[in-house]
Parts: sequence; structure tokens; C-alpha cells
Amino acid sequence: RSVPERMVPFSFPLSRCALWDPVPMGDVIGAHITYYRNPKLCLLEKTLRLAYRHAKQNEKILFSCFLLGSLAVSEDGEGITITIDRFDPGREV
Repeated sequence: RSVPERMVPFSFPLSRCALWDPVPMGDVIGAHITYYRNPKLCLLEKTLRLAYRHAKQNEKILFSCFLLGSLAVSEDGEGITITIDRFDPGREV
């Protein structure tokens, strides 16, 4: 597959000494999660309802929260499943 033009190469902050040679070697490859795998997203209904209820009760237009879950690779190695099963409203302070 070709690398989309919106992707940018990795860059690291400048330092006095490097642990590796920074000169690029080889062909450019994509590092996006969907480049080699077919993603599948599973969101538990309970988690979605908690997030929705929190959003409705919150007086702010924008607020922060966390959706937590796990990542698994399928048995055939062709797909990944992201399962979101927890909601954390975070802290105001």
C-alpha cells in the first residue's frame, strides 16, 4: 500500500548525543494501526450509556473523560479488535 501524504515521518527532540544513526535507511513504511490490520471496534452498551448520561448531566459544553479497554489480535493475525468496556469521567481538578 502507498503511504498517505498526510502522514508525517517520526521525529525526535534534539539531544547532545544519539543512541542510533539518524540517517534514514530503507523504504518508507506506514506505522498506522490500519495499515496492516482490519480494525474492529466493540463498545459495551453499559459503557456507552454511562458516557451519555455523564455528558447529559455535565453543564459544560466541552468536558474530558476516558474510555478504557483492551486490544486483541485475531487468531488468523489479519484483524484487531478494540474492546471499550470502561468509562472514567476523570477529575475536575
